[in-house]
Amino acid sequence: SLDAKNLGPVSGPNRQRDLCTFCTISLDQEEVFRTKVFDKSVSPFYGEDFYFEIPRSFQCLSFYVYAKSVFQRELPVGKVSIRKDDLCKYSGKEDWFGLQPIDPNSEVQGKVHLEMRLNEVITENGSVGQHLRVRIIECQGLPLISGQNCDPYATVSLVGPARSDQKKTKVKKKTSNPQFEETFFFEVICTTPYLVVDLWNNENLGQDVFLGETRVPVKILRNDHIHKAWYLLQPKGNGSKSKSDDLGSLRLKLTYIEDTVLPSACYTPLCNLLLKSPDVKPISASAAHILGDICRERYEAVLPMVRLLLHHNRFVPFVSAVAALELDNTQEANTIFRGNSLATRCIDDMMKIVGKNYLAVTLKLVIDEICDSNKSCEIDPIKLKEGDNVEVNKENLQVYVQKVFSSITQSSASCPPLMCDVFRSLRHLACKRFPADPHVQYSAVSSFVFLRFFAVAVLSPHSFQLRSHHPDPEISRTLTLISKTIQTLGSWGSLSKKSSFKETYMYDFFKSFQEDKCIEKVKKFLDEISSNVSKESSGIEDAVVLKEGEVQKRAQGRKRLGKKNFKKRWLRVTNRELSYHKHKGEALCIINVKNIQAVEKLDESAFNRKNMFQVVHSEKPLYVQAGNCVEASEWLEVLGQVGRCNEGRLATFHPSNYTGGAWQCCKTQSSSAPGCKPCTTTMLANLQLDIDCDRETERIFSLLTSNDTKLQNMEDACASMAVYQGPQREQEEYSKFTIQEPKETFQTLKQLRNIMEELQRQHNIRNDTTGSLGHCHYHLTVCCFISSPSSSSPL
Repeated sequence: SLDAKNLGPVSGPNRQRDLCTFCTISLDQEEVFRTKVFDKSVSPFYGEDFYFEIPRSFQCLSFYVYAKSVFQRELPVGKVSIRKDDLCKYSGKEDWFGLQPIDPNSEVQGKVHLEMRLNEVITENGSVGQHLRVRIIECQGLPLISGQNCDPYATVSLVGPARSDQKKTKVKKKTSNPQFEETFFFEVICTTPYLVVDLWNNENLGQDVFLGETRVPVKILRNDHIHKAWYLLQPKGNGSKSKSDDLGSLRLKLTYIEDTVLPSACYTPLCNLLLKSPDVKPISASAAHILGDICRERYEAVLPMVRLLLHHNRFVPFVSAVAALELDNTQEANTIFRGNSLATRCIDDMMKIVGKNYLAVTLKLVIDEICDSNKSCEIDPIKLKEGDNVEVNKENLQVYVQKVFSSITQSSASCPPLMCDVFRSLRHLACKRFPADPHVQYSAVSSFVFLRFFAVAVLSPHSFQLRSHHPDPEISRTLTLISKTIQTLGSWGSLSKKSSFKETYMYDFFKSFQEDKCIEKVKKFLDEISSNVSKESSGIEDAVVLKEGEVQKRAQGRKRLGKKNFKKRWLRVTNRELSYHKHKGEALCIINVKNIQAVEKLDESAFNRKNMFQVVHSEKPLYVQAGNCVEASEWLEVLGQVGRCNEGRLATFHPSNYTGGAWQCCKTQSSSAPGCKPCTTTMLANLQLDIDCDRETERIFSLLTSNDTKLQNMEDACASMAVYQGPQREQEEYSKFTIQEPKETFQTLKQLRNIMEELQRQHNIRNDTTGSLGHCHYHLTVCCFISSPSSSSPL
């Protein structure tokens, strides 16, 4: 998402004041996200953030600004394009980027594979000349045209003092990775010619679209020597641009992470050491606690560890041990779990992962109602708009708060069992630490479930996938007031204390709630989610929309591959059913999620379309094309989740379609033949969560490596305290670390050091050995958000 300033005119004078703009995020030329439209401002604040994994290779991450005309046409304003190799320069930083013109001839991506050979020949007049043989082998990564694969062809010519005849390959239909395998011959008639290869998209009814070019100087070729290489496609004329008007600028903050994941066996020692952490006494000497200790300034550092512990069912004993350690250092019951400690960070991350569907079940309907009805709820006299009635606003706000509060306090049956296990442990530990305080058993739980879970989700619903976009300022203000109210209602014993409220108008508003009844409801709810009885999931009574959006769906049962067989449809998946609709109205088809047998990617060659997946169920397969690669990945994840425990799941699937009397992938003629490729494996556990443990362990290794100095300091502190009986350092030298038992901690640190050295050696081997990277997986993550405008000058 983006924050812009000083946006220039789209066309003609005085158009700035009429600008209604929006931004898009693209991987190369494939749009993956777009912001909401911001009304009539040359310095819009879009206020949206996007966090997504990149499921394919790419060359550029681009941000485009468009304006909506009075006729709803999308008019280009400018763009910011950052090459993949440059993303690391900006990662973790916030910068202003100047907008550049959007020029079709500069919008290129992909690469071409060429083979060239220069031969000396004897011409007819007896002189020695040169002939150039050029083989156009293939291209990779050409762009989509209007969301579909292009129809590419290449032109080849020699450019010098005199241009040679242009030669042209055949057109390859519907592919971004064409295989040309065509050879051309040229007579070299000057000393410094260039070979120019242009890629074009064939347009039957219009002008062909330029896709990119590459220029190779012939002088780099040696006689009778074969030169074979890949060349990145470049803009027309090497991208030279004339001076353009100032188009304004965007402020971006990017976080970019690229992981090289080794084979699983490489991570076993580190993974095992981390998973033993709950059994280490004291817990501060464990590998997981040491990781949290040295990365305490980095909030995201705990996440891979939490995922790993969750996957192996080791989270509850670990978080119970670190919570007990924190309570030992807590002196007053009213400050319990209020800080940013390792325990609170672990539980925060756990609730975001495990509680995603719980939030949707509990809050989505009422959040949708609040955002869609857009009733005024401002009760601050200073912020009231002209014509607002504060009593009407207060009544609106009270209705919304009551709905949210009731949804939460009646949701215990939907609370995930693992969250209940954690809350039960916290309650027990708090009672043990403060036996004389009758309320601490509730405040220990409410400080998480109300303050750190529900109140935060109400305040920022887009961050928890409850809404697709950041709400506009007026709705955001309403959600802020509701969140503050919910926090206080859920804070045990604070409702009647005027000191709990900074604003008088908020205290007056709280008088409208019946304190005793609210406290009883909160108490009953907290009892239900943290009782001593082990809780099993009771299932979900109401249908909850998990994802919906526009897709291209292939008509079922059609034998031909024509374009007309694909129709725009609105696809919706709930915890009960998958359905598609002509628009957003009545469903054309409903599939019970219990009947889903497999959800898998479809080969691009099946229909000559990218980003396709299939839903195999009791009827004919449902073939769907998502809008982009990120959308396709999200559909696969959601549909895979809802059908993962189905009894009729398939072990194999066909990655292509059945046409012409055979499966195109394996050529088997029987339409009912078993699949030829294994289905994606899933984890059928109580906790419905897929974790790539190798990837998470690699992240942990990277964190440990980047904090190697702190590890060494911690090791030195342990040695000074106990191991080598050396001179005692001053306390502040190692007060940043939790060292209860120096010998135990020192032993863990030495084990970590040995494991890290071996992992680094494995990385070095694979970086130095050609071809061995086939065993590795690459994961790319980009997090983008735009902050408020500042006085910083554009870059």
